[in-house]
Amino acid sequence: MTQLTTDVDIMPQAIISAQQLTQKIQLPQKQLSIFEQLDLEIFAGEQVAITGRSGSGKSTLLGILATLDQASSGQLRVCGQDIHLLNEEQRAQVRLAHIGFVFQSFQLLPHLTALENVMLPLRLQANFQVKAAEEKALKLLAKVGLERQAHQAPKVLSGGEQQRVAIARALVSEPDLIFADEPTGNLDSATAQEIEQLLFQLNREMGTTLVLVTHDADLARKCQRHFELVNGQLIEHRTGDAA
Repeated sequence: MTQLTTDVDIMPQAIISAQQLTQKIQLPQKQLSIFEQLDLEIFAGEQVAITGRSGSGKSTLLGILATLDQASSGQLRVCGQDIHLLNEEQRAQVRLAHIGFVFQSFQLLPHLTALENVMLPLRLQANFQVKAAEEKALKLLAKVGLERQAHQAPKVLSGGEQQRVAIARALVSEPDLIFADEPTGNLDSATAQEIEQLLFQLNREMGTTLVLVTHDADLARKCQRHFELVNGQLIEHRTGDAA
């Protein structure tokens, strides 16, 4: 007898999975614990905010999840890779293939134009071709509303425009993950709201998972999930409205 197959619920795919993640720093007189035995799963396509008081370790946690730093102990899997088993060169390859970054201070190279800054991640790829990279970067600059500023240097752009360039740069290699560390921290209120809306819009359109650290409670509530780092432990809060 032929057995009929039935539809089953497909479990969402965890793009980040951390178990027992611990970070400690050895000081001259004692060992400082930043956080201990954190468990966290983030799923593909989500918008996730991490908040906490200044010095709580939220940026440290973001750096570890983004593979920029290593935890003292624990297991971390990102985009199918067991990060805790990789050396620095291997982690760099994971970042190149899967991860984009947006920083509070923009981190644009001042001697390059907006277009050249956006093209930078593509230059690190083995199949880099100038014309194709320019076309791709220009399309992203148009998507963030800066096509006319493509050949301008960062110093003549406003803070909001520089952050838009940084977002385009983060997305140009079509990453699975975007990590944003206080992406609106250096912007005025109106410009910050524009950048927030842009990040959420691109998250929906491109399906890229967004993980951000912020001190802005309103921004955190707009994310689908909100974690707060308190006394070395993660507390998940219910969000008011997903963007």
